[in-house]
Amino acid sequence: MLANKETIANLAVKDIETARRFYEDTLGLTQVASECEDVLTFQSGASQFFVYRSDFAGSNQATAMSWAVGEEIEQIAKTLAAKGVRFEHYPDMPDTQLEGDVHHSQGMRIAWFKDPDGNILSLVSG
Repeated sequence: MLANKETIANLAVKDIETARRFYEDTLGLTQVASECEDVLTFQSGASQFFVYRSDFAGSNQATAMSWAVGEEIEQIAKTLAAKGVRFEHYPDMPDTQLEGDVHHSQGMRIAWFKDPDGNILSLVSG
């Protein structure tokens, strides 16, 4: 029933304008729609996601959305860091080494960061 349908991530934010600036200016994404004053739609590759105003913004303690960036992970992390993005470091993760802002574990590389509302986002090597 849903196997051939696209999914859309939903990220709760407290301030729509702050979120718009972060996703457009910092991450370089394109806003493609605004369903109402409290909901924005962004395009990322072939995917889209919603950013919507909510009093519960930033309450998720787990990764909310990831980008599969392949071999470009280190370069993208450096570019985002130069734009002021602060990466999360989890030194106590088992079987994981932190190199710069990128965690290496069992052939996978991942870098976590937060948006202005504390939503946990990540770059993944594949």
